[in-house]
Amino acid sequence: MSRTNTLLILIVLSSAMYLVNVQYESRRLFSTLDKARVKAKKIQIEKELLMVQRREQTIPSRIEKIAKEKLKMRTASPAITYYVSLPNEAQTLESSSLQ
Repeated sequence: MSRTNTLLILIVLSSAMYLVNVQYESRRLFSTLDKARVKAKKIQIEKELLMVQRREQTIPSRIEKIAKEKLKMRTASPAITYYVSLPNEAQTLESSSLQ
């Protein structure tokens, strides 16, 4: 009888230790999951902020302003348009290659 009781006590103790270990692991995994959710939320907010900044950077009026100020570009008009024509030999070669 004593041997059976000892065996049962060992089984109960090992079961209790296993339960404690499972609970600890569960809490650790939940904590890791919670940290990952917080990090994912921060990344999502940062992504949205970057998307807003990208939209601001690509506004046509802003691009036009930068082109005029920094690159010294101007709007095309017929008065400042230069037309380039091909020499006669190149024109005949081009028209024969199109056919």
